[in-house]
Parts: sequence; C-alpha cells; structure tokens
Amino acid sequence: MKRIAVFTSGGDAQGMNAALRAVVRTGLARGLEVYAIYEGYAGMLQGGEQFKPMTWDDVGGILHLGGTVIGSARSKEFRERAGRLRAARNLLLHEIDGLVVIGGDGSLTGADLLRREWQELVQELVDTGQVSKKMAARQTALAVVGIIGSIDNDMFGSDITTGADTALHRIIEATDAISSTAASHQRTFVVEVMGRNCGYLALMSAMASGADWVLIPESPPDVDDWEAKMCEVLMKGREVGRRDIMVIIAEGARDRNGKPITTEHVKKILEDRLHEDTRITVLGHVQRGGAPSAFDRNLSTMLGAEAIEAITSMDPNGEPLIVGMQGNKLTRTRLDVALAKTKAVADAVAAKNYEEALALRGQSFAESFNIVRTLVRALPHEPTPGQRRLRLAVMHGGGPAPGMNTAVRAAVRIAIDRGHTVLGVRNAFRGLINNEIEELEWMSVNGWATRGGSELGTNRTIPKGRDLYAIARHLEEHKVDGLLLVGGWSGYESVLELYNQRRNYPAFDIPMICLPATINNNLPGTELSVGADTALNSIVSAVDKIKQSAVASQRTFIVEVMGYYCGYLALMSALATGAERVYLHEEGVHMRDLVEDVEAFKRGFRRGKRLGLIIRNEKANEIYTTNFMRTLFEEEGGDLFDVRQAILGHMQQGGTPSPFDRIFATRLAVRCVDFLEQAIGRKESTGVCIGQVQGDIVYTSLDDVPRLMDYDHSRPLKQWWMDLRSIARVLAAPGAAGQDEETRG
Repeated sequence: MKRIAVFTSGGDAQGMNAALRAVVRTGLARGLEVYAIYEGYAGMLQGGEQFKPMTWDDVGGILHLGGTVIGSARSKEFRERAGRLRAARNLLLHEIDGLVVIGGDGSLTGADLLRREWQELVQELVDTGQVSKKMAARQTALAVVGIIGSIDNDMFGSDITTGADTALHRIIEATDAISSTAASHQRTFVVEVMGRNCGYLALMSAMASGADWVLIPESPPDVDDWEAKMCEVLMKGREVGRRDIMVIIAEGARDRNGKPITTEHVKKILEDRLHEDTRITVLGHVQRGGAPSAFDRNLSTMLGAEAIEAITSMDPNGEPLIVGMQGNKLTRTRLDVALAKTKAVADAVAAKNYEEALALRGQSFAESFNIVRTLVRALPHEPTPGQRRLRLAVMHGGGPAPGMNTAVRAAVRIAIDRGHTVLGVRNAFRGLINNEIEELEWMSVNGWATRGGSELGTNRTIPKGRDLYAIARHLEEHKVDGLLLVGGWSGYESVLELYNQRRNYPAFDIPMICLPATINNNLPGTELSVGADTALNSIVSAVDKIKQSAVASQRTFIVEVMGYYCGYLALMSALATGAERVYLHEEGVHMRDLVEDVEAFKRGFRRGKRLGLIIRNEKANEIYTTNFMRTLFEEEGGDLFDVRQAILGHMQQGGTPSPFDRIFATRLAVRCVDFLEQAIGRKESTGVCIGQVQGDIVYTSLDDVPRLMDYDHSRPLKQWWMDLRSIARVLAAPGAAGQDEETRG
C-alpha cells in the first residue's frame, strides 16, 4: 500500500479533526502518501481539487477545533450506483489504495457498499474506456477502515464513539445551568437531547445531572398511563423538598405503542396535572459544536493511529474493518458485523421489541438504565418485611477528587432503596477516630451528583497506634456491618491498615471496599480513577488558552501538571493538547534530552514555528525543575523565542465533575453496595478495591494490593497508559517540512 485517502462524512462530531490529524501524521510516519477528500462523499464524486495531498503542517493547529476542517456532506448521488461509479473513477485516477472513513453508520454503510462493488465498478470503467486496463490492474481491491464519528454513540464496535463524550459535556453544561435557575424559581424544565433512535445521551445525561425523569427509545414507559406515574413521582419530589424538576427526553422517545413522546406533550401534562411552571429547552446542534473534550481528543487520536496500523496490515482483499475502543483496549471489528448488529437494535425498536433492544445495547447500557430508575425516585421503596437491614458506613479519604460526592450520593440512595441504613463519616479517618458519624437520609445527598470537592470532607490522615482502638470502638458503637471508602492513595493505605489489623481488633472483621477517586490515577486494580477525567479536562482547557497566548508572540510554554510520581495526567494531557515534549518521572529526564530538545525548538522557530508547548509532570526530576527548564530554554532560545512557565496547581482538583466521572462514580458505587450486601450475606470479612480493567468491573483483594504497587513512588507497577507513549512520539516527530510539532498555530 502506497497511497490512502481519509475523509469525514455525515453529521460532524467533535474529535473528527483529532482523528484526521492522527491518520495523516501516522500515515506519513509509516511512509504512506495521504490524501484528504474534502466535503465527504460529495467531494469523492466531484474529484479534482477535492482530493488534496496532505503534509505534516496541513493538520497542525486543528486538534482543539470542533467540526471537521475538511468538510462533510451527505450525498444522495452516492446512494445510486452511477454515483459510486464516479467515486470509483476518481479514486482510481488518484491511485488511492485504501480509505479511512470517519463517520456514522450511514457513511460506513456507503464505504462498505463501495468496497463490495469495487471490482464490478472498475470493470465497468475499463469497459467504457473511462480508465485504462493498466490503471485498473494496479488497484484491484480497495482497503477500507472506519472510525465511528457520531455523538449518538449508536453503533456497535466501540464502547463509545468519537464525539459522544463531548456531546455529554455540552448537555451537562446546559443542565447544570438550568438546574440553578430552576431551583431559584421552583420551576420545571423539559430538556430534549439528540441521539436519533438511541437513548445513550439522554440516559447518561440523566444519570450525570441527577434528573428527575428520563424517556428513551429503547425502553418506553412500562405502563399505559405513564403520564400519571411520572406526575406522581415528580409531585412526591416536590413534597420532600426538591426545588427543581428536570425531565430529559431523547429526540426518538416513544410510548409502548410507538407514538412519539414530544417535549410539548410532556410540558402540557405537567402544566395541566401538576400546575407547574414548565419550560422547554431543546439543546439541538449545540451538542455537536465546540472544542472536543480531552477524552474525545485522545480517543480520536488513538483510533486514528490504529486505523493506519489496521489498513497497512490488512489483506487488500480482506473485509473492511472499523477500529474501536473497549475499556482502554483498541479493537478491530468487521464492518459488516458492526453494521448488522447496529441495524438489529433499530429493527427491534421498530418492531416494538423493547426488551431485545435494551439487551442489544449491551450490559452496561441496561445496567445504567436500572440505576437511573432507582435514582430518579422521589423516595425509596419501603423495606421488605423480614429483610435484614444492614448498617453501611461510607467515607472519603485522601486528596479531594471531582466525583467523590457523586459516588456517595449513588451509594446512599441505592443502599437506602434496598432497605439499609447508611452512616456518613465526616472528615475521613480523622472523623472516624473522633466519632464524627451520622446517619444519611435520602435527601441528605440531594444535589450531590453535580458537586465537586467533598461534602463529607477528606484528608490524608492514616490511622496508627491508639487511633486504631478509637476507630474499632466507634465501629462497634454504630454496629457497622460494612465499610465503603471513596478516595485515593492514603485512603487505600488506611483501609489496608484496618484490614491487616483484624486479628487485633474484631471490629475490623467486616467487609471493606475501596472505590478509586483521585486525579492522579495511580491506584491498584483499576485502569481509571474517578476524578482523573475532570482534572484532564481542566488541564486541556487551560492549555488551549495558553496556546492562544503563545501563538501571538513566538513563545514556548512549559506547563507543570499534577500527578505526583505518576505520569498519567502529563502524558494524556500532552496527547490531548499536541504538546511537543512531555517529561515523565517514569522515563526520567537527562541533560542530553534537554539539550536535544532545545536544539529542536531552535530549528523549528527558525523555520517559522510560532509556538512551543512542553508538559512536565510535577515530580519528573527533582533537579531539573520547571523553573530550571524555563531558564535553560529561554537562555538558549535567544531572540528566536521567549519562554514562560505555567504551574496549574490545585485548579486540577477543583471544578464540577465531568460527565464521565459522574457516570463512572455512579456505576462503581452501585457495584460497591452489591459487593457489601453479598459479602455480609455470606458472612465474609473480605476486603477489596473495585476498578475497571479492559472495560470490565473487577475486584482486587486487599491481600494482592502490596504486590501491585510501587510504594516508593505511589503508583502501580503496571501503567497501561505508558503504551501510548509511542503514539505521542510519532505525532510529535518532525514533519516533511521540518516542522517539529502540530503547534504551528
């Protein structure tokens, strides 16, 4: 394979530009010629100037942009064979061996059809004299790889599609703002979100926003008079003190008979039956716009690089593929399989087979739906007669992380709904030592889903000596059956200390579970921690502004980020911002590296470079500090560029949690309650930490934690994100024009 083309098609999705950048630069690094086809399938049919060879610099400065810089268009002509014949001719004329398609199911269906008709189309072009036999013989097959670009997250083959996370950001930004004004006036809002016939955006935004009701296509209300049921729940919410009411509706929502449920219908019901002051907000295309989130930038970058790996390694006559992500693992799926399974969901909804539709969306979707059904309740279920009511304690520990409150809210409400008593421990282990324990009610955690920080309070106190006796006494006094810790490194150490002291203190002989919540993402038994995504978005937002400042004055910025000795935030933010260099403690920093980097920057600025960006982990090297690097680069840069440093500090721990962190925290918290119930029922005094590995929720015994950790540096021995280092290096390598990085402005 020598020459490939990449194009974007269908509705735009945030992250398409990041994918385009990765495809172009990875392709060039692999020795391919890369063309961009402008205006999607319409451009493919038009040919000529719509086919443009891409250089390294052509995709500089686009990582943070929404939309697609090469344009997108739907083409009715391409749906006809005559149109596909023209497309095939243009691909042959430009000697394109393979296509990377970035788009939704319609765009990918078109690519699949073109690939299957390829030989027939080429033969017809030869027979009619439109291309020569020699040209046709050179391209007997067309390799196709797809990247799903869709905010709807409605296609099989990837846990989440390019653009969906950013769309959730836009929705949550809106619902958070709406909640504050609704609470001020005790109003009700009906919010319509996109998704076509997929309820992903509606369901996840309901979970993340703490909405009071949600309507999705895959599972319509299960009663005929669903309006009465909805009004009953919302009225009870008012009675128990909720000042705002929010109903979220997917644009494809319908009732059991297939009749569409509109925002106007819901508004009228609420006004007529509850006499509520009700307003409608249709978010519309605001969900498609704006800069992509950190997650979407990194997802798209990884998928773009993987698309090149797939297309260069596949048999030209092989089946078209789509690249996706399951957990944190890149995957490849046959395109025809992905399209068939995607269509099966739509067919099930059309046939009103809603149970099948819900099941086809996957276990995670169905699990989230059941969680939301509980969380939207105004009041918990009444306890079942004869049911054992457990007493569960929940607390924070370690540094603050966005999403801690979300996790506690979910755990409290799920546990109470199951008939249990939940005890909140204030001020982490210091509070447990001082008996700062109180019962939490259903409304005690109202509004916590959206709040950053720690409402229960947190600190890094690790109990020792006589502290353990005080904790044991207080656990006994409150008859605690199980303990849930939501926190970071020192919180885990504290629980591990209690777990190891069970022989000396019988009160510690209870099930314990740790839920990972730290921006450093440095905990055992999980690939991701609650709070890390929010911190990453805070960094990316700050760096985007820094780059705008730097490009105006030929300046290099050295940005220091948190993480202690763990390089997750540094590496992932470098990938998401297009940083030219990233310094990690895991790799070390040497003077020869700095000298080489200074020289590379000088060459770049001599050739027209306008800005430079370096990301440095706060503990990358104790001698070569951020200020040392700034001084070195500025001295050696001379008149070519000046240098500034930005130490982002604790802003990375603040702010409201991102949609990802809210959803992740909620799902883990529910699983924690499940674990405690089951362990207590089996009379097991086990201790575990919960996490996500390769997309699955897993439990790691506290007995195994020590062997998984690098205690000297407070990080796991195995860090999956270091496998992404090679991608960051490739995308930061000099281009054909001598450009050192994407940061040309």
